[in-house]
Amino acid sequence: MIEVTQAAEQFLAELVEKQDAGHLGIQVEVTGGGTPHAQIGMSFIEMDQVGSDFTHIATRDEALRLYTRADNAGWLEGGRMDFRENDTGGTIVVDAPNLHVPQISEDSPLEDRVNYLLMAEINPGLRSHGGMVSLVEIVDGNTAVLQFGGGCQGCGMVDVTLKAGVERTLVEKIPELVAVRDVTDHSNRENAYYR
Repeated sequence: MIEVTQAAEQFLAELVEKQDAGHLGIQVEVTGGGTPHAQIGMSFIEMDQVGSDFTHIATRDEALRLYTRADNAGWLEGGRMDFRENDTGGTIVVDAPNLHVPQISEDSPLEDRVNYLLMAEINPGLRSHGGMVSLVEIVDGNTAVLQFGGGCQGCGMVDVTLKAGVERTLVEKIPELVAVRDVTDHSNRENAYYR
């Protein structure tokens, strides 16, 4: 699921040892998984609170009890937990490439599939111009209402971006969609990439 480096294991084991509590483990918590605001946190957990809804995270040190909720495992998949020294001693750093990516399937709600494509395929390209686009709502069951921001707001090329890029990608990959509509106020050209 997630690779835990030897340095991270040692640091975490020392934290538990300082508590002098053999009844404690460490829980890796994910909040807001699949969104731009997703975060990973860690806390001590009483071992009697670890139930069947938890997944054990494998470590070299069998005495280290590291867990996450089973429904968080996908967000941590392919990640790496490491310890990095800093001015205050050090910190645990978790790199989880799936943390911000929604876990969707063909059966997922239309809004989730549109948001996934916006985050995973469209916004990475728009970022090169300092821009982004987000879903406001789905109307009539087949039209995505979008709002542009950053360098895309007020940009002179936004119509081309909307039709040739965003709409084409969304309609090709999500057959239920027939159109997209932009509700951005483009009169503010202060941060526009092309004026």
